[in-house]
Amino acid sequence: MARRSRAKKKEAAPLQAIRDVPRRVLRWAFRLILIAAAVLAGLIVLFSVVNPPVTPYMLSESRRLGGLERTWAPIEDIAPVMARSVVAAEDANFCTHWGFDLKAIKAAIADGGERGASTLSQQVVKNVYLWHGRTYTRKLLEALLTPVVELVWSKRRIVEVYMNVAEFDEGIFGVDAAARHYFGVSAADLSATQAARLAAILPDPKGRSASRPSDFVQRRARGIADGAATIRADGRAACFES
Repeated sequence: MARRSRAKKKEAAPLQAIRDVPRRVLRWAFRLILIAAAVLAGLIVLFSVVNPPVTPYMLSESRRLGGLERTWAPIEDIAPVMARSVVAAEDANFCTHWGFDLKAIKAAIADGGERGASTLSQQVVKNVYLWHGRTYTRKLLEALLTPVVELVWSKRRIVEVYMNVAEFDEGIFGVDAAARHYFGVSAADLSATQAARLAAILPDPKGRSASRPSDFVQRRARGIADGAATIRADGRAACFES
């Protein structure tokens, strides 16, 4: 009887080890998720005060092009009209939402998905922490991280980082590099027209030009200039200008 019992135990051991494999995989997957979440949380806190040295998209473009043009400019060294132009162009309700513009989302759905509804906060999360593309995984991560960034970062910091990581032409990142590239001036010396044109080429910087604007870009720039003046007058620029 003892021999039979030991034989059964020997036979059962490999089967039990096989059954334990999914549990081990799940445990390791859970640990990896926790580690990744901790790293991202640490980076969100870190980049609230430290400038992101590079982004995943910049790395990809740098490898493809053999280098980039980019100079970080503190928001104090960027013409205020540039920040207002970016917000007017990309996210006019930036000061009134917590990371997601529900009105813009509803309008985009009603429009059949023809218009975008991403806020500046979402775009910063995508540009700084994630990758470009329309995968469900990236959109889910973006949705999870955006409220955290809104909670930890100030609105002023979000605008500052956005203006410094946005692409304005092939291999041209940040408004200071863009101002020099298109107009031969620093970000601090941008005029209202130049700022509106830079904002107008987003989100298609490779297909539009700020120095040789098409009729579409000129019309869009005029609308952005009006919008920038409007949000300054009605107080919707207060959260990032104070």
